[in-house]
Amino acid sequence: MKHQFSLAHLTALECAPPELTYLAAQAGYDFVSIRPIYMGLPDEPNYDLATNKVMFKETKIALQQTGLNVHDIELARVHADIDPLIYEPAFEVAAELGAKHVLSSIWTDDTELGREKFAQLCDLARPYGLIINLESVPIASVKTLKGAIHVLEDVKRENVGLMIDAHHFHRADDCIDDLKTIPKEWLHYFHLCDAQREIPVKKEEMTRILREERLYIGEGGLPLKDMVTRLPSDIVFSLEMPHKQRTKELGTFEYIKKCLESAKTFVQEKDTRIIKK
Repeated sequence: MKHQFSLAHLTALECAPPELTYLAAQAGYDFVSIRPIYMGLPDEPNYDLATNKVMFKETKIALQQTGLNVHDIELARVHADIDPLIYEPAFEVAAELGAKHVLSSIWTDDTELGREKFAQLCDLARPYGLIINLESVPIASVKTLKGAIHVLEDVKRENVGLMIDAHHFHRADDCIDDLKTIPKEWLHYFHLCDAQREIPVKKEEMTRILREERLYIGEGGLPLKDMVTRLPSDIVFSLEMPHKQRTKELGTFEYIKKCLESAKTFVQEKDTRIIKK
């Protein structure tokens, strides 16, 4: 079967959404995943399309000219000090650009407050036809797959999903067989990448790797075959594979092209093994 691939913005965060779109199309991706929600992280570029009308218009033109679609936007963080209402302008942008999904993660240890705000986020997104996909992140408050599942079960919203990141899944020491227990309707896309098998002891090193040193598919030691064979066959693979040094050496276009090539080779080999069985 034909699999679909999206270019996650973190892989080429130096590119504004219009440039990202053109490069993704040229490299052979099916979608782009953009970050129009500015988080104020160190060295993070601001691609707030709700306020930057020129960039928003340029992004629409790029999508029209390339025929690509925006698969998802990020990152709608749930935080004790963040009112979910601040994300509504980004939801308007997402809907106008044709996106169907929003990535979210929870960064408050107050379990009740986190679930309350996540439910508010879902309710806010629903009129825009958007699904809020919760990602478990080992450096956040909801760190594990089971923790994310419990949130979705508790909030009982229809427009929810579960977004699994290969790196985060492994770093959280999640159980492979738990993937088979997830309702299929929750699984819309998967962050595909590779990394060294050894889990960093220090949070700072784990954070550095996830932001700037992920590996080509098949180059590291993550149990990707076991993960992917337990996911729906039609799931979209979003390639979140930032590597600061390789991007500098190869240039953005060549790097994202090699990322896609490694992913397609991996998926084709997986499909071949399934057919032979």
